[in-house]
Amino acid sequence: MNELPTYVLERIFDAPRDLVWKTWTDPKLLARWYGPNVETIIHRLDVEPGGLWLNEMKWGGKSNYQRAEYTQVVAPERLVCLMSNTDENWNIISSPMMPDWPRVLLTVVTFEDHGGKTKMRLTWTPHEASAAEIACFAAAMDGMGKGWGAGMEVLARLLVELQA
Repeated sequence: MNELPTYVLERIFDAPRDLVWKTWTDPKLLARWYGPNVETIIHRLDVEPGGLWLNEMKWGGKSNYQRAEYTQVVAPERLVCLMSNTDENWNIISSPMMPDWPRVLLTVVTFEDHGGKTKMRLTWTPHEASAAEIACFAAAMDGMGKGWGAGMEVLARLLVELQA
């Protein structure tokens, strides 16, 4: 079997690991950086194995819904979840914008102490995906840094604000 395409984002934040962890696990903080340039509403955030993160991003009179089910939580080191697009009732659906986008993405975020700073590493991999979904994901990988990168810029500014 061929190895699945995996998007990798690494970033060092000038903030302690516990604080970076909190920006991923506190719904008020998560809503401030996730989904830059849109209104992000966290409907539910249960950061524990089997717990759900239900997220709505609103812009231009439209909403995009996402759910993530946590499969592993090791505070403050590691978050693992299965992320999907959903309808307004949180049922997993194909992406409204890209029909061949993977229905489920395995998302792994690690937080490593880096001498008073934090090295965060995020990986995104298609999960139980069809050949068409894998191909769509692979073709989109070059552009993924734009969205995630914008979110990381907002997160970096939030961390500066929280430490002021």
